[in-house]
Amino acid sequence: MLEIAPYLVVPGDDAGLETRDPGSKRGYEGGKVEGKAALPRLNTTLAELQTRLWAESKQKLVVVLQAMDTGGKDSTIRHVFSGVNPQGVRVWSFGVPSQDELSHDYLWRVHRCMPANGVITIFNRSHYEDVLVVRVKNLVPEDVWRRRYDHIAQFERMLTDEGTTIVKLFLHISEGEQRQRLQSRLDEPEKRWKFSIEDLETRKLWDRYMQAYEDALTRTSTAYAPWFVVPANRKWYRNLVVSSILIDTLQKMDPRFPPPSSELDGVTVD
Repeated sequence: MLEIAPYLVVPGDDAGLETRDPGSKRGYEGGKVEGKAALPRLNTTLAELQTRLWAESKQKLVVVLQAMDTGGKDSTIRHVFSGVNPQGVRVWSFGVPSQDELSHDYLWRVHRCMPANGVITIFNRSHYEDVLVVRVKNLVPEDVWRRRYDHIAQFERMLTDEGTTIVKLFLHISEGEQRQRLQSRLDEPEKRWKFSIEDLETRKLWDRYMQAYEDALTRTSTAYAPWFVVPANRKWYRNLVVSSILIDTLQKMDPRFPPPSSELDGVTVD
């Protein structure tokens, strides 16, 4: 496991995205080969903790994944959660709201996807889109999105008070790395389905998105629902950092297997 403290956005401090290196592999002496070889061991540890969480069925965990386009949200889920029991894990993706979702408050579609006891829920994008894309693309007035920081912090406070653990991960890539990944999608026919012309328009807004992320992470990283900025230029290192954060979180939750029932003492199977 890696030391996770350097990636925490300390509550009350600025997120400092400009000072955080998306290509960092801080704290890891090995390279890509060693890093990829280390991941299965972390997968096993994560799977064991998830099994205990599922069996105990008293706690729940929400993992929020946010990133710029090509940041690696899907890939992170695929690699980090390899080997977990799918019964106890849910993945929700939040794209453009439907008309039904727009007819409710902006947190409604997220609240109804929160996990039950024993479950890990992963948000591929999340309620943070309502202080990111809506801000950058001027979909709502500034006074509307600005008050949402407090809404979100209070919403997450309520969830944690009621027994949900929340960990939020911003997969931080550089503008140059995004260019390479988008070009790869164009150059490789089997990846072209991932590409949209809209991606190029969004890319032009890079600086505005970075400022929106800076403000969102700064305003909503709290002791009860912290943000972590994960260096994501190196995919293998990104996976090690995310795995380490999730293992650390679950170890602190300390889920336990239920005690064996005495009613089963002496029972035999014919």
